[in-house]
Amino acid sequence: MALDFPGAHVVELEVRPADIDAYDHVNNAVYLTWLDRAAWSHSAALGLPLERCVALRRGMAALRTEIDFVRAALAGDRVQVATWIEAGDARLRVGRRFQVLRAADGATLARARTDYVCINLDTGKAVRMPPEFTRAYIPTVRN
Repeated sequence: MALDFPGAHVVELEVRPADIDAYDHVNNAVYLTWLDRAAWSHSAALGLPLERCVALRRGMAALRTEIDFVRAALAGDRVQVATWIEAGDARLRVGRRFQVLRAADGATLARARTDYVCINLDTGKAVRMPPEFTRAYIPTVRN
């Protein structure tokens, strides 16, 4: 597997029949779901599972996502979604990169970047990251 960042957190997912669109490949919208699953898995591995975010009433909300599609994922494929934190200001924002690969041959299918902002789950407004977030995310920043 040729990862863009060798220390990335990786999850493996199976292409489901419902993921396939009229062009017989994985629909572009499915990639967003895959990115989200990888991000949550990584956050949990860093000590911030969903339950902890809810208890803190804070979360990282996607502000912007860019995806470059390289090759199509097809029915029967298994994909590996790698993610790593590439930027963080220790106040409001975290930038996360993704690479989606076909497990069988390691071919890169897509690359993506999502910018997140910390929000108050009660108001939906941007707020400073709590110490638990900065302890989890900021030391993992990789350029």
